[in-house]
Amino acid sequence: MSWLDILWLVPALPFFGAALNGVLGPRVPRPLTTAVALGAPGLSLLLALGCLWQYAAVWPRPFEQVLYPWTAGPLAIDIGFLFDPLSAVMAFIVTFVGFWIHVYSVGYMGHDAGYQRYFVYLNLFMGMMLLLVLGNNFLVTFVGWEGVGLCSYLLIGYYYDQQVPPQAGRKAFIVNRIGDFAFLLGLFALVDVFGTLDYQVLLDAIGHDAQLALTPYALDMSLAAFVALCLFVGATGKSAQIPLYVWLPDAMAGPTPVSALIHAATMVTAGVYIVVRTNLLFQLAPWVLAVVAVIGVATAIFAATIALVQTDIKRVLAYSTVSQLGYMFLAAGCGAFSVAIFHLGTHAFFKALLFLGSGSVIHAMGGEQDMRAMGGLKRHLPWTYWTFVVGTLAISGIPIFAGFFSKDAILGAAFAAHPALWAVGTLTALLTAFYMFRLLLLTFHGEFRGSEEQRRHLHESPPSMTLPLVILAIGSTVAGFVGTIPFLHLDWLSDWLAPVIAHVEGAPAHAEHGIELELFLVGLAVLVAVFGWLLARRVYGHGRGLERAEALADRWPAAHRLLRNKYWVDELYDRLVVRPLAALARFCWKVIDTILIDGSVHVGAFLVELTGDLGRFSTTGNVRNYALYFFVAMVLMFCWLVF
Repeated sequence: MSWLDILWLVPALPFFGAALNGVLGPRVPRPLTTAVALGAPGLSLLLALGCLWQYAAVWPRPFEQVLYPWTAGPLAIDIGFLFDPLSAVMAFIVTFVGFWIHVYSVGYMGHDAGYQRYFVYLNLFMGMMLLLVLGNNFLVTFVGWEGVGLCSYLLIGYYYDQQVPPQAGRKAFIVNRIGDFAFLLGLFALVDVFGTLDYQVLLDAIGHDAQLALTPYALDMSLAAFVALCLFVGATGKSAQIPLYVWLPDAMAGPTPVSALIHAATMVTAGVYIVVRTNLLFQLAPWVLAVVAVIGVATAIFAATIALVQTDIKRVLAYSTVSQLGYMFLAAGCGAFSVAIFHLGTHAFFKALLFLGSGSVIHAMGGEQDMRAMGGLKRHLPWTYWTFVVGTLAISGIPIFAGFFSKDAILGAAFAAHPALWAVGTLTALLTAFYMFRLLLLTFHGEFRGSEEQRRHLHESPPSMTLPLVILAIGSTVAGFVGTIPFLHLDWLSDWLAPVIAHVEGAPAHAEHGIELELFLVGLAVLVAVFGWLLARRVYGHGRGLERAEALADRWPAAHRLLRNKYWVDELYDRLVVRPLAALARFCWKVIDTILIDGSVHVGAFLVELTGDLGRFSTTGNVRNYALYFFVAMVLMFCWLVF
């Protein structure tokens, strides 16, 4: 039996771990819960590596494993898995990063009363994400798509006895349902035209005859444009793009390892994955690709500006995630689909590292998340500090760290597509370097600004937390070398993904630049990152970061208030969407349900009761009364017949 023959175990093992811990319950010894919780994703990682190693021998031919039929009749759908270059990369990222987040969670959640429940949710989340990326058809993917939505609701709202986390969980769940409605419309359109949801069948059919997808379908759009737009709307929900990004910054209300898992390796990457998986449809609808690029770059700079003034360490990273996801969609919209996956992979390493590093800081600070109460932590948390430095260098695009390679490739693709996209992307890179080094300086440098009680309890995290930081720091350093390497024209990842990237005539492509232009673009990207670093050091360095930040806020109060309040988008949605819908719901409840429906039922019941009461008064059981009724009735009948 080969590794690929047991591919189904890769998603099944986390499900088994969740079920076993759920059945065993909190009464079993905690070491047993830990063994199950770590063993399931650990074995999934080993199986994924085995499948990847064996698949390399048959690459580029995809491997498909059908377990059993799911539906019968005209729409035949199987429960099956697809292992091709794209799903292989995604499975590795999810299992590798997800496993180390599980390891980290053992230390971080070690004293939590809901330890067993937490790992049930975490295993379930990982299983759903693997189902999403390994499914061989849209319906299996959609089960995982909805499953990660459910798990995000459970994990974001993990602290259900507090006020904010349950609200954040509901917000994430509801906002994603908006995108999922459009996603389903796209699937219905595919079923309507092709009668199947199987990836291979659909894409092969369209690849052999593109006119099948270019025929007019709905809203004056071709089938390809309609389906691509619907899928992208679904992706804006899952991957937190404008206008459905508002749930992700609030997702930090859950435990910090949950934030790392959601923001780095699982749910938010699902939208990017589905766009790349269906890249053929997007290439057949160039204007939809343009929409993807514009929404991506707009989201990137929009979220980056908000991150400039946030003081909650996790909220800065949350808006950073929204911005980096915008970079991925910018790459996809420019036709550089493999570059989008490249940045997805590098981002998984350094963003998981940064979130787990922030968790180590919060752990040392006794739950404190406000950077204004931190400072000077470098001396007390050396492992956390130096790994956090690596993550900051990577996300800022400093050579030779992973983010430099993937971000440079995105900017190169944007320049080839349109200089305006490149200019906005470059400005976003400057803002990214600035706010990340701002975070680093305010948290780890200068004098400690917390309480004396917090100072006494400052300590480095246990090995179960620092070891994942070191592993992810190594990944954040070397992961970039699998993608585009400037000047050397090496791009192993693009070559690996080539079989799943369609080549449509007339579609935008990831253009190669001449050596002079490439040198200019790479040099400018590095200069921008270094300038952001130096600017942050000038403003927030030398132990005077907080005072200078307050001085800047006083100097530009309107701009600071605008960014501090996140452009009042949540308040705008509350006024335009939430309150009108709540008013409509109250109207339906008070007027339609209570007055019209319940009222009509009550009126009918009253009339029946009144009729019964009137009849009861005439039904006395007295024979003489009945004889009188009979006589009166006969007289009335006689009069009616005669007159």
